[in-house]
Amino acid sequence: MRAVITTHVLDVSAGHPAQGVAVILSHPSGQTFEGQTDADGRISDWSQTFELEPGQYSLTFNVGDYFGAQKIESFYRSVPVTFLVSESSPRAHYHVPLLLSPFGYSTYRGS
Repeated sequence: MRAVITTHVLDVSAGHPAQGVAVILSHPSGQTFEGQTDADGRISDWSQTFELEPGQYSLTFNVGDYFGAQKIESFYRSVPVTFLVSESSPRAHYHVPLLLSPFGYSTYRGS
């Protein structure tokens, strides 16, 4: 079953997907779930399944270790992205991409 919250990390400084970025998803219930980006920079499954419910969620991307593994200096150690889920229907899907470089980042709600 595909996760209802997914992400995609692109390393725009290198021009390719960011493989191996550890991400923590915080659920409104207080539970946390873990994932790591694959070769395409995506996380489509978390450490456990969960029910989508309205509320505040957070994705925390561990970008310091990602750049450190490549011996690239980075200004950011982690990138937190907090967002609101307002719909919890069975068809709801929230995709939160991260465009990343060692000294900046951007995010948006994808599809």
